[in-house]
Amino acid sequence: MSKTFVGFGFGAIQGGLFLPEAYRSGNFSRLVVSEIDPLSVEQIRKAAGRYSCNVAEPDHVRLVEVSGLEILNPLIPVDREKLVDAIASANELCTALPSYTLYDAGGQASVASLLAEGLQKKLHNTDMPPAVVYAAENDGRAAARLQQVCMTQLAAPLERKVSFSETVIAKMCSVVTDQDRIADEKLAEVTPDCSKSFLVEAFDQILVEEKVPDGFERGISQFIPKPDLNPFALTKFHGHNAIHYCLGIKAREQGMRYMHEAGQDPALMDWTKDAFTNEAGVGLRNQFRDFPDKLFSEDGFSEYAEDALKRMINPHLRDPVSRVTRDPIRKLGWDDRLIGSIRYVLDAGVDPQKMIEAARMGLEEIRVLKNIQNLEAALDLAWHKQAGGEEIESIRNIILTLVS
Repeated sequence: MSKTFVGFGFGAIQGGLFLPEAYRSGNFSRLVVSEIDPLSVEQIRKAAGRYSCNVAEPDHVRLVEVSGLEILNPLIPVDREKLVDAIASANELCTALPSYTLYDAGGQASVASLLAEGLQKKLHNTDMPPAVVYAAENDGRAAARLQQVCMTQLAAPLERKVSFSETVIAKMCSVVTDQDRIADEKLAEVTPDCSKSFLVEAFDQILVEEKVPDGFERGISQFIPKPDLNPFALTKFHGHNAIHYCLGIKAREQGMRYMHEAGQDPALMDWTKDAFTNEAGVGLRNQFRDFPDKLFSEDGFSEYAEDALKRMINPHLRDPVSRVTRDPIRKLGWDDRLIGSIRYVLDAGVDPQKMIEAARMGLEEIRVLKNIQNLEAALDLAWHKQAGGEEIESIRNIILTLVS
């Protein structure tokens, strides 16, 4: 097929997942990526559009190569013009930025401005194909946010020709910049003169929204469409992500540097499995008890947890504990992974002692990092001094009460 894929941001998700899947499918004759880092642009162009990615299988690291990549810097006027034309002719697009807050950053070079201009041309030209825009910013409403920002800059509705799709990406990806580690693990660098490597796990069960515009034919066939993505997105966030953080916190307490070291401690893995299935799992299964999917059965969730835990301790992924536990203020936010999961568990009438223990350890880290007086002040910082409401005060008291 003669299809065009356009990506925004050349990081681990884009370079280690979307672009390789588009390339592997054989359905795209053109791969384009927007990137504002001039060094990355220069390196890909010097390599004639070819780059490498390392894929961590359970028993080895597999090399994947992508070729024919066009990389464009929207800060350069001639590149911006080419990028807008590519958006107009694209069949599938993907934003993979550090945060959805960057959608409208950068003026005329912002993702929203570029998309709006390109999609406007698509709407006005009947020869341009329908398209789906995937949002991969690890936020359950990323696509809705992106669409909303784009619509403020468009003169006509998009529904007849363009759909914005949320994604659920439970795939662990990282950019390795430690030169000693790259050498020791024999990782292929992104390009021969690049000082970083993409390292991603082999897991490829990526969920996307089923809705598409009329006449659209999906080119990235590996993705799994779902009519309602919200339960899966929340399960990934308040299940997989929450427990990954808990395991990282406990592993760090024991002096471990990499997540796979936790796999050598049966007691720690038993603790984590119990937190996953009997705390987070109970809360999520209760929350979605009427949703018709095997995942929310007792056996289905147990299988999900077993698989996720095995992947978290993949020795070939060599995931640093520091990466998993970084940014505790964000990760202990009121609506974020761990506190959100604790809220679900309490709603189900279960005492989430293990997750509360991990939350208190995270709060202690905040207390030390910010040199503040106590855990209550650390919790205020993580919750932005959010006050009022019976649920907030109840959970605050539960977390701040010493766990026996």
